[in-house]
Amino acid sequence: MTDSNAPTRCSESDISPSRARLIWEICIILALSLGQSAIYSLLALLRRALSEVPLGQQSAQLNPSRDAAAIWDAVYRLLDIVFDLAVVALVIYLLWTTGGNALRRIGLDFTRFGGDLWRGALLLVAIGAPGLALYVLGRELGFTVNVVASPVDAAWWTVPLLVLSAIRAALYEEVVLLGYLFDRLRRIGWGTWSIIVSVAALRGAYHSYQGLGAVFGNFVMGLVFGWCYQRWGRVMPLVIAHTLLDVVAFVGYPLAAALWPSIFGASAA
Repeated sequence: MTDSNAPTRCSESDISPSRARLIWEICIILALSLGQSAIYSLLALLRRALSEVPLGQQSAQLNPSRDAAAIWDAVYRLLDIVFDLAVVALVIYLLWTTGGNALRRIGLDFTRFGGDLWRGALLLVAIGAPGLALYVLGRELGFTVNVVASPVDAAWWTVPLLVLSAIRAALYEEVVLLGYLFDRLRRIGWGTWSIIVSVAALRGAYHSYQGLGAVFGNFVMGLVFGWCYQRWGRVMPLVIAHTLLDVVAFVGYPLAAALWPSIFGASAA
């Protein structure tokens, strides 16, 4: 005789979301995060291309001031960081609902931090030097806008906020692109290289407001990061590499603008 009060056992197939539900979930997450950024970025590139000002004479700010008053500028920037990290928390939560420890499954933990740090530093060199060379080439040829990575008249609190912004960008992009999308796209039947190329194309698209050089450079970076994630099975080295790249770019920008104003200095528009 069956006990009607006993809990019902569900198999993994019973609780696994359907393919249609996963597709809707992917679309919603992208509409709230990097997919939205890609659409706005592509529109920005179109407007730049239609502008009377040549692309090479235009500028894009990565960490613009949010308010003239220093204290409110800091408050708004901190809130931006918190709300972006809420998206990271959401996708981790969604990954957790489909079985197992989501952080361990995507390799966003400190169990292998030494190896992750070494791999991240290696990627910093492998991606950073060619990326900088491509940026300089793009500026010289006029197909990349001048990217103002941070304010040149920094206050005392600017550097800590820039470091936090770098960590935020790394977690936001790599957890969504690699940890989340790789898992979801596999579940709906995509092959490895279809995922790597598509995710890399998305990475290039949401950087398109910086010009064609940034599209190509970030697409190549996406291919490298996607291949590394597929091979290592850990997102932490990619988060570390991305954080280091952004910290160097954000914190080092005022010095670069002072030393090489023709390449890194502010442009007309």
